[in-house]
Amino acid sequence: MSFTSFLISLFTSAFISSTLLPGGSEALVVWGMTEWKERLWDIVLIASAGNTLGALVTYLIGLLIPNKVVQKKIELFKKWGPICLLFTWVPIIGDAFPLAAGWLRVNWILTAVLILIGKFARYAALAYGTSLFL
Repeated sequence: MSFTSFLISLFTSAFISSTLLPGGSEALVVWGMTEWKERLWDIVLIASAGNTLGALVTYLIGLLIPNKVVQKKIELFKKWGPICLLFTWVPIIGDAFPLAAGWLRVNWILTAVLILIGKFARYAALAYGTSLFL
């Protein structure tokens, strides 16, 4: 597999896993690091970009939900506010945060920045942890 096709697969996996669909991109990140150690930051940036864009699609879906719908995760989001978007990487509940942000009409720029920070920190931590074992 070429590095370019790997990055396309990684982006796609990260994108899908950050929507409401199930999935995960961590295994691809770790495998990519074993194959292309010198391209660590490329891998982290592509995974972060795909994961962030997937979460923003979920945010857009939230914009389409009528304001009359109330869900448990939205109540959690209302309690803690946009800071929850830093934790969109957390399995199960994390995917609901961008949905809640869209539903609550949180500023999309603030949403994008907080999601990107959280996603990047997660992939950077994964890359760092993996590099300790390589």
